[in-house]
Amino acid sequence: MRTLVIETSTTACSVALIEAGAVVARTHDVVGRGHAERLIPMIADLPDGGRADRILVDCGPGSFTGVRVGIAAARGLALGWGAEIAGFSSLPLIAAAAFSERPTHDIAVVMEGGHGEVFMQAFSADLSPRTDMVSLRPDAALAALAGRRAVGNGVRWLAALDPALDLTEALPDAAAAILLPDSLTALPPSPIYGRAPDAKPSVPK
Repeated sequence: MRTLVIETSTTACSVALIEAGAVVARTHDVVGRGHAERLIPMIADLPDGGRADRILVDCGPGSFTGVRVGIAAARGLALGWGAEIAGFSSLPLIAAAAFSERPTHDIAVVMEGGHGEVFMQAFSADLSPRTDMVSLRPDAALAALAGRRAVGNGVRWLAALDPALDLTEALPDAAAAILLPDSLTALPPSPIYGRAPDAKPSVPK
């Protein structure tokens, strides 16, 4: 079975084709806010136009717009190709890549969360969660770090508080989905926002 992986949850935009337990093609680019314009051409440039039997898409947490662009594209392609579709979270994806590069006992993923907060979750080396996912102010995230190594695109907030921490800047990469166990690639293809919406419905007077 060939799997197309779509990842658009941060300033990065990446796609990968996985087949027979190997990444057969991949593209990764830091596009800022240009996911909608860049994603479909990236998929089209893959072998066979990226056509796959299964589509995996990053559901977040992360950029509100980026996540929705990726999920919309995945749903449209799955419908057109008659493909299976499922989701995964950006947090264990980042953790899996970090563990593969430098094994440690556990790790905290710290991602930009907006409004001066970060999304944070700790994982064991087998990618089982050590903590729940939370959205925290940097000082609270520092306290919750509890001496762990931290990776992600939100570690700059921690570096500003304590430059001596073990921190690694990282963006998610679709190709790292090959490192995820099946249990972490079976989410519904729906957004994981990670925090309450800013807009609230008006209350009738």
